[in-house]
Amino acid sequence: MKTPRHHSSRRDFLKTTALGATALATSDGIASELIASAAATNPALGKAEHCIFIWLGGGMAQIDTFDPKRKGDSSASPKKSGSEYESIDTATPGVKFCEHLPRLGGLTDHLTAVRTINHHVIDEHAFATNMVHTGRMISGSITYPSIGSIVAHARGAANPSVPAYMLIGYPNVSRGPGFLGAKDSFVYLTDTENGPAGFSRPDDVSPSRAEKRQALLDPLMDRAQGDSLVSSYRDAQREALRLAGPDFMRHFNLSDESPELRNLYGNEFGQRCLLSRRLVQAGVRFIEVSHNLNFMNGTGWDTHKGGQKNQHLLIEELDIAMSALITDLRSKRLLDKTLIAFGTEFGRPASYDSDGGRGHQGSCFSLVLAGGGLNHCGAYGVTDDLSKEILENPVSIPDFHATIHATLGIDPAMELHDGSRPVPITDGGTPISSLIA
Repeated sequence: MKTPRHHSSRRDFLKTTALGATALATSDGIASELIASAAATNPALGKAEHCIFIWLGGGMAQIDTFDPKRKGDSSASPKKSGSEYESIDTATPGVKFCEHLPRLGGLTDHLTAVRTINHHVIDEHAFATNMVHTGRMISGSITYPSIGSIVAHARGAANPSVPAYMLIGYPNVSRGPGFLGAKDSFVYLTDTENGPAGFSRPDDVSPSRAEKRQALLDPLMDRAQGDSLVSSYRDAQREALRLAGPDFMRHFNLSDESPELRNLYGNEFGQRCLLSRRLVQAGVRFIEVSHNLNFMNGTGWDTHKGGQKNQHLLIEELDIAMSALITDLRSKRLLDKTLIAFGTEFGRPASYDSDGGRGHQGSCFSLVLAGGGLNHCGAYGVTDDLSKEILENPVSIPDFHATIHATLGIDPAMELHDGSRPVPITDGGTPISSLIA
């Protein structure tokens, strides 16, 4: 067996270091042309243009979702380890999902549950969240960029009138640009109806008035030196001012979509996913969508204690929204161009704790890839009878990142530079070659 490897004014927005910045499209398109050329000449690289990264914060239990095993019983004495729910057949023979995922189960021609994801980070949320976003352990000497920032850096926006990287959720350093700097950070929002806070001009500020303000400020900001913090602030401010207006903000008007389609996506999380599809159409390269902001089961995916009892509410919501997203992208001929990737800190063990919930398990868990033009097979990798040990085809977090990069036409061996120090975009990751067309 292979060893697993190791809301707020514009001013407030801009003050938060990288949070007011976005990844700009390359000035002359050279980097994008190189990426396209590499994808065309290297059969190991895919041709997807966008990535929607679904963040299931808290730790999705693989044994209760995409890698079900025998039925357990948390009420027994002693408690019987196993899945919380019954399993069901999917469209792929031999592949079963949890009973609360019937819609996704019918779409396995377009998705793959990677069941052998693993890392050996201490099973603590912040460290594991950072690992899954950056592909590396936290270091005291370097702040590594997130996968969203790396994709933004490598490919830029598909349309220069929009950011390259957007976050629908709450920001933190794990989602940021690290040593790449503010130019490769994200624009974020938590209100899907109104879009990013601080990007709509006040009614009493006309475009001409805004231009005059900027003309007064520019000579001062041009004094910023090189790679200084003031220079980064200047770049972030210019990008924010460029985006502030109706051309960008119109993408957040979900009322443009039919009531029937909005209903198909479901509730608040589904509307986030619908917005992500609109942002793909607008040309945003990488969109992260957080799922569990409303904590509908009390704990989100962190299913200790009572959170486990109502976990099915989260799973059902995920099934509705993700199946709608896949179907919608497919109907618009965007599915092969758009990779959907799940992220979560770690999985959950088959055993129940004393309160009937589940603990943390990073050594074996499931993440999902959908669309992106991949050779989908419903499930990849084999685990033991309780989804505790990996039996075949382990996939490290760097491997998972490498697969995402390769699907987007980015060479996983590409290097970034922290000053003069070369840093590979993955920590030795190897793509899952059988999935890439």
